[in-house]
Amino acid sequence: MQREIVTATDLLDENGNILYPGYAKRLLYNYNRENITAKKSRIKEWDYYYVSDREKALCLTIADMGYVGALSISVIDFVKPSQFTNSSVFLFPMGKLNMPRTSAIGDCVWKNGKVEMSFFNDGAQRRLKGIYPNADKKGTSISWDITLSEVPEESMVIATPFDKKGYFYLNQKINCMKAQGYFTLGGEVKEFSPIDSLATLDWGRGVWTYDNTWYWGSLHTRLGDGKTFGWNIGYGFGNTENASEDMLFYDGKAHKIGRTEFVIPGDKEGKPQFMKEWQFISQDGRLACTFTPILDRYEPFDLKIMCMIPHQVFGYISGKCILDNGQEIVLDKVLGFAEKVRNKW
Repeated sequence: MQREIVTATDLLDENGNILYPGYAKRLLYNYNRENITAKKSRIKEWDYYYVSDREKALCLTIADMGYVGALSISVIDFVKPSQFTNSSVFLFPMGKLNMPRTSAIGDCVWKNGKVEMSFFNDGAQRRLKGIYPNADKKGTSISWDITLSEVPEESMVIATPFDKKGYFYLNQKINCMKAQGYFTLGGEVKEFSPIDSLATLDWGRGVWTYDNTWYWGSLHTRLGDGKTFGWNIGYGFGNTENASEDMLFYDGKAHKIGRTEFVIPGDKEGKPQFMKEWQFISQDGRLACTFTPILDRYEPFDLKIMCMIPHQVFGYISGKCILDNGQEIVLDKVLGFAEKVRNKW
């Protein structure tokens, strides 16, 4: 059984522990940050946007990880395929970014050197703007201006405790927002048309333990009938006894499914072979898909005592998903991504 939260509640008690671990289909948790009892250096807060169509994707992150902050960008070309990633890092933000306490409204704006990144949210639309000189580390600058609208009525929300007092993770994934705008890559303009461009937000707030490995998969697309469809699947962090983050999204509504396993092929020694075909399988049989990788965004940052080692793999997803009413959604080479990330932070 998984616990669904259906009424508004504070996230934390007076000792900084989650009052009601579980999942919700709206952000019903009040992120009462003042009740956090852990050191400021342990608090992790981020907004990550993934905007894509069938040919390209732009990933943008503003993150305050306590003793380090970052403005990060990735540009993905699905046609070639190719990618580049860059992060503008700064020390000891410790809450200075004033990340919004809710995903529903509030701006996040930061400048580090010549890198500028702004996420504006007036409660109706979100506008992503910024500039990143030398983003590809080869002299090419990027600027962008993208508006997100038609935020779905329901999304994935999970409140997960760790097996350590005062440690927790509050996360919302909003899939299938309509995207319109552009980014410039050197002298070239890349357009995002609202006809076939969508966006996903990964909104995370929490106090994390030092060494973690997580698995996350995300998909958003527009089906042949014009309806939006997506999913959020994943595991590997905290105590998920009360809920998992596995959920389907169809036409703005969320459909909770059973826990999903990532079946990643390995070699004879058991080392993951990320560029070979994966399987995604839910325990209740409502998700059964193959994942054919085309690109592994492997950008390790490893100082031994501190590291972020991500394999964010992009590729084509085919298979079936079953909604709450029994309707079957068939996917045929739909772009999505899945990742395995280890952090010491």
